Amino acid sequence: MNKHFFTQWHAEGLLSDASIQKINEKKSPGLLSVYWEIKTLMYLAVILLSSGLGILVYKNLDSIGHTAILTFLILLCVGCFYYCIKHAPPFSTRKTASPNAVFDYLLLLGCLSFITTIAYIQYQYNFFGNRFGIASFIPMTILFLSAYYFDNIGILSLAITNLAAWLGITVTPLEILKANDFNDNTITLTALLLSALLIAAAFFSKQKDIKQHFEFTYSNFGMHIFFIACIAAMFNFSNIYLIWFLVLLGVAYYFYTKSLAEKSFYILLVTTLYTYFAISYVVVDLLTSIELSGLFSVYMGLIYLIGSAVGMILFLINTNKKIKVK
Repeated sequence: MNKHFFTQWHAEGLLSDASIQKINEKKSPGLLSVYWEIKTLMYLAVILLSSGLGILVYKNLDSIGHTAILTFLILLCVGCFYYCIKHAPPFSTRKTASPNAVFDYLLLLGCLSFITTIAYIQYQYNFFGNRFGIASFIPMTILFLSAYYFDNIGILSLAITNLAAWLGITVTPLEILKANDFNDNTITLTALLLSALLIAAAFFSKQKDIKQHFEFTYSNFGMHIFFIACIAAMFNFSNIYLIWFLVLLGVAYYFYTKSLAEKSFYILLVTTLYTYFAISYVVVDLLTSIELSGLFSVYMGLIYLIGSAVGMILFLINTNKKIKVK
């Protein structure tokens, strides 16, 4: 609406001074923050630099030489960590701010260089032999220590990803990895264990006030891994899939109450979508198991899909209103 009308209504006494001041503040262009845009570009630059160096090394492996490559990676890694240790603020269990603008990016570059160095040593020299678990355990430990000491959520995400890889490699026989067979039940159960571990870590981070701002990262990883693993368990353990379904409903209720308590539509949306998928699996299974004519089952399935989709949307809209009101 034209600003002139508000000014006129204010002059006529229809708007108070406080109201016209708020409208003027809203209408004025003000300063535009590009903080997150620049931060994203800087992170992207570090990742592209790391990837570019990897491609450069790969394409010129014969001319550069393994020793030169390894020396460069080690020096890059040591240099980044030396800078970070020298400029890092004292350790605290609370949130600490970065000392300057380049600190986080050098830390990310140092961690990526360290992972690349370990991978290079293993690939080129087979340093750890067939003990792939050790090759992934060492970077995981360094990443967790770096995440807590330097207080960096991005490094924590890398550490959790590495933890998942380490658990997967540790519990999975080498033959399964070579055959690309990831349908093994052990992987599903390990993923469930990992999700429980991450959700517990999120809970204790918040309760014990130890890096409380890490809680969402742990919870987010745990939530996705749990729902995916639980749905996979419903498929893999088809004879007892109702038990897994009840487990999924119980955890879904936990995240539903969490979304209301934290006013998080994101958690509500993710929980709803995964739960809807699990419920649909049960309904479709029941429809196919009941002895009905083929066409009738199709009609029932279509009615369910249309009705449940509408119901889910209404549920999300109403619950979102409830979140906003609280």
